[in-house]
Amino acid sequence: MIRPENLQQLQRKWQEMLESNEREKLKKIICVDGKTMRSNKREGARPCHIVSAWSREEGYCLGQKAVEEKSNEITAIPKVLESIEIKGQVVTIDAIGTQTGIVETIRKRKADYVLAVKGNQGNLETDIREYFEEAQKCAELKKGKGYKKTTEKAHGQIEIREYYQTEDIGWMYRKKEWKGLKSIGMEKKTIRKGETKKEEHGYYISSLMEDIELFSRAVRGHWAVESMHWHLDVTFKEDANTTLDKTAAQNQNIIRKWCLSMLKLLEIRGTKMSLRRKRFNISFAPAQFIEELLKI
Repeated sequence: MIRPENLQQLQRKWQEMLESNEREKLKKIICVDGKTMRSNKREGARPCHIVSAWSREEGYCLGQKAVEEKSNEITAIPKVLESIEIKGQVVTIDAIGTQTGIVETIRKRKADYVLAVKGNQGNLETDIREYFEEAQKCAELKKGKGYKKTTEKAHGQIEIREYYQTEDIGWMYRKKEWKGLKSIGMEKKTIRKGETKKEEHGYYISSLMEDIELFSRAVRGHWAVESMHWHLDVTFKEDANTTLDKTAAQNQNIIRKWCLSMLKLLEIRGTKMSLRRKRFNISFAPAQFIEELLKI
């Protein structure tokens, strides 16, 4: 059976063909997250859990690693980051990846980071939350360049996102443990639907100097890897797949992500349709779409 590493090499060759030197020179957002293949579980063994690095701008998987049987996501994340080129880009990870060792790996690879903070790092979340709870601090940021607000209307509701970023971190305890730490930030999301209102807050540490456009793009952009995982379940029914062989399951995961990227690039007679509908049309009459697929 083909090794997952070899299959990933083929995928990277395809990605290189898509890349253009004329593409706008923006810092790319590389979103890292893990997903469990739930129906892959065998008696006495854990189901296959795969950590992926997804390019928000390019819309494809840069690399992935399966978590070893007696290990966890925290040890797999550095291996993924070391297997791909991240120099000059911005890495985003959920709170599970907010570890000093992972930060060390990112900085050694000459990349920046925007990492979510929750209760898994002592008082770090509490300290950042209390900082932004000071009305005066947020008021000052709103007057400067460390603030951005967006409003979106969708699905019968209004989503207001407010982003705050500051380099005022001299007060932070043990800040030197986070290599390259330059700023902290907050996303305040307000969801209005009819007469109801709900607020959510997210807190972050970052190696970025104050750059609210890049910071907000990184925070908002992390949804890309979550969207990819959603499509694996909904569009490709991955969680219903009962393949028990771990190597075969990893290969299938790589191929699904590859197909997902191709579906996003494929235009069918200039008609807008969901990725699930595209997949159905192709599987129903593959001969009709061979030429379009080969052009990708």
